[in-house]
Amino acid sequence: MVREVAVQKPARTEVNIAGVADLVKNDRRIASRMIAESLNFLKTVVLRILKEDLGKINLCARFVSHCLTPGQREDQVTSCQDIIAMADADKIIKRHETWCFDHDPETKRQCSEWVSETSLRLKKLKFQRSRIKTMLIIFFGSQSVVHEEFVPEGKTVNAEFYKGVTDRLLKRI
Repeated sequence: MVREVAVQKPARTEVNIAGVADLVKNDRRIASRMIAESLNFLKTVVLRILKEDLGKINLCARFVSHCLTPGQREDQVTSCQDIIAMADADKIIKRHETWCFDHDPETKRQCSEWVSETSLRLKKLKFQRSRIKTMLIIFFGSQSVVHEEFVPEGKTVNAEFYKGVTDRLLKRI
């Protein structure tokens, strides 16, 4: 039985370093495995070139809880002010229901890029994985939120459920 062995190029020559640098320059998200396959290098050689010769590190994005645009922030403030004004006018506890949707984004690892050691850390929005939407029930008075509660997955919102919600609300008041 004859085994075919891939011929490996010499390790860390100026030409090889330039080849790796060009691939990273064209696509900073390229995986070291892809570089090794396209240039017919060992993955360890590619990693040494990236780290030692080019001074690159593979930096994953950092999760942040949320990121609103200035327009979205203004809308949030306006909505909150409207709710406060309505509550102040009536001086009673109001109930609001809203659907909360989650998003399933790419992972931090999928967002990693080869950057220089002095580069700023990337930011990645953090979302919880979810298959369905969730209902949020909020009770608020003239000054603040009095009680908030997510409806458990698979739970039907009916009279019995609302009785439990109002019992928990009365305990908070």
